[in-house]
Amino acid sequence: MKTLLINGSPHEKGNAFIALRIVADSLEEEGIETEIYQIPAEPILGCRACHACKEKGVGYCVMDGDAVNILIDKIKDADALVIGSPVHYAGPSGQLKAILDRVFFAGSVAGIFTGKPASAVCSVRRGGATAALEVLQKYFTISGMPIAPTTYWPMIHGRHEGEAVQDEEGVQEMQMLGRTIAWLLKCIQAGKDSGLSYPEMPGGKKIMTNFIR
Repeated sequence: MKTLLINGSPHEKGNAFIALRIVADSLEEEGIETEIYQIPAEPILGCRACHACKEKGVGYCVMDGDAVNILIDKIKDADALVIGSPVHYAGPSGQLKAILDRVFFAGSVAGIFTGKPASAVCSVRRGGATAALEVLQKYFTISGMPIAPTTYWPMIHGRHEGEAVQDEEGVQEMQMLGRTIAWLLKCIQAGKDSGLSYPEMPGGKKIMTNFIR
C-alpha cells in the first residue's frame, strides 16, 4: 500500500514539507510506502473548463506538458492521498489550486479517486488554516474519498522555515494523521478481502441538474 503526499508550497523544505514529512514518517512506521511530490515552480495554467477531458473520455488534461498529468498518473498508482499547503490569504497556494482544479476534473473521468482515503494539511503563521483546509477537503468529498480523521484540524504553526517542529500539538496531529490513514487503508483492504466493494451509484449513472428558472 502506498500514500502519495503532495507539497503545494513554493518552499521545498518549508513548514508544509515538514508537516508532510511527519505524516510520511508515521505512515512508514505502520508499513505504508510513501512518496512526497513537490509541485514545480514553473507557472501552471488553471482549468479552462473546455471539457475536452470528459468529451474524449481519456482521464487526462488535454493541456499536456506540465505537472497535471504526471500527478494523475501518480494518484492512479497510490492508495491514499495527502495534500499539503501553506496558507495564502486564508486559502491554499495559488499554484496548488491551479493544479488541483485540473487534476480532479480530468482525473475524475477515469475514476482514480473513488474510495481512496485522503487528507489535507496546512502550515500557517497564525490564522486562515481552517478556511484553506475547507477548500482542499472539498476536492475529496466531491470525489468519493473518505477523509482521514485526527483529533483536531490538521494544521501546524510556524512562520520561518523549520519553526513547525516547535508546534508540539501540530506535530502530534500529523503523527496521528499518518496512523489513521494507515488504519483506513488496512480496513479497506480487509473489506476487499472479505468481498466488500465501494457502493455503486443508485441508478448506475450520476444525475446532473441545472437550476435555471
